[in-house]
Amino acid sequence: MNLHEYQAKLLLKQYGLATPIGKVADDAHSALGVAKSINSNAFVVKAQIHAGGRGKAGGVKIVKSAAEVESVVKALLGKNLITYQNAPDGQMVNQVLVEETLSIARELYLSMLVDRTLERVVVVASSAGGMDIEEIAATQPDKILQEVCDPLNGLVDFQARNLAFKLKIEQVAEFTKLLKGLYKLFKENDLSLLEINPLIVTTDGKLVALDCKMSVDDNALYRQKELSAQRDWSQEDAKEAIAHEAGLNYIALNGNIGCMVNGAGLAMATMDLIKLHGGVPANFLDVGGGASAEMISKAFKIILADDKVRAILVNIFGGIMRCDIVATGIIAAVKEVGMTIPVVVRLEGTNVDLGKQILRESGLNIISAENLTDAAKQVVKAVA
Repeated sequence: MNLHEYQAKLLLKQYGLATPIGKVADDAHSALGVAKSINSNAFVVKAQIHAGGRGKAGGVKIVKSAAEVESVVKALLGKNLITYQNAPDGQMVNQVLVEETLSIARELYLSMLVDRTLERVVVVASSAGGMDIEEIAATQPDKILQEVCDPLNGLVDFQARNLAFKLKIEQVAEFTKLLKGLYKLFKENDLSLLEINPLIVTTDGKLVALDCKMSVDDNALYRQKELSAQRDWSQEDAKEAIAHEAGLNYIALNGNIGCMVNGAGLAMATMDLIKLHGGVPANFLDVGGGASAEMISKAFKIILADDKVRAILVNIFGGIMRCDIVATGIIAAVKEVGMTIPVVVRLEGTNVDLGKQILRESGLNIISAENLTDAAKQVVKAVA
C-alpha cells in the first residue's frame, strides 16, 4: 500500500525527522490559507498522486506569491496527471501539498527497502540525489552505496558513519541520528520501501527530507490500522478496489484476455502460457482455494468491468472444491452475469470428468479445455 507524500512526511515528523514546513489542501482556497500561514518568500506546490516523475509532468511548481499558489492549485486539482510511472492512464490529482522553499547546498538520495534475496533490510544511498536512481545505477553504479542491516542488531552506528564518510557529509552525528530514526520507522510501521529523494543539506547545514515515498507491506496492514485507514483508493484501479472489498486478489493489466485462477502461483503460470502462445493477459486474479459460485460470479463481474476483455480463461484446480461443484458455479455465474464473450475453462482435480461433462452440456458459450496448454491456445484463438 502506497502513502501520499504528505502522509509519509507526517510519519517522518512523528519520529522527529526534519521536513519542510507545509500542509496538504484539497481546494484552492485552503491552499491559499496554507501559503499565507507559511513564512517564506516562495512556495512549492506538489500534486499528490501515487507516482514518481511528477516534476517532469508538471505536477510540481515553484511559485513566488500566495496568489500564484491559488492559481496553480486551481490548474492542478481535478487534472489527470500522467508521468512515466503511471502512463498511459495517469492518476487524478485530488490534493496538493503546499510547502516552504529551502536554500539547498547539496542533494542526496537515501532509501530503505527489503532485499528478498538477502532477507534483510538494505540502506541505499547516493550522492546523486534528485535524479532517477535507476538511471544512476545503470550509468554510474559506483555512486550507489549500500549497507545491509542485521535482523537482530538493526542498523548500527558504524554503518551510518560509514555512509556519511563516503557521501562526504560533514554532519555525521545528525546523519547517524537520521538513519537510525528511519530504520526505527521502517521496522515499526512494516514498510517495504522508504525513499527520500532528495535528502538535502541546506545552506545552514541541516538535513531535511525534501521528498518522501513510503510503501507499507500489504500483508502487515492488519496490524497497521492507522496506516491502512489512510489508503487512497482514488489512486488505484477501481476494479482493484472492488476486488479488495470482495476478498479477491486482482491486479489490472493491459491485455484483452481475462484470467480467473485459484492460486497465485497457478495464476502466474496461466499468464505466462497465455503470453507464450501470443496472447496478452488483462489481469491477475486469484479467487482462492475455496472458490464458491458467489465468488466466481463476483470475479466475472470484475473482469467484465474492463471493456478491453474479449475472452476469459478460467483455470481451476479442484483440490478443496470438487470440479463438478466448480463447473456448476461457473455456469450459474455466466448466466447471472449475462456473458456474451467466449469463456475457456480448464478444470483439474476431483470429479474432473463430471465437471467437464457439466460444462459441455450447459449449452452456453463455454469451451472446455483438455489441459492448460490447450486452454491457453483456445483463448488466444478466441480473441484472434
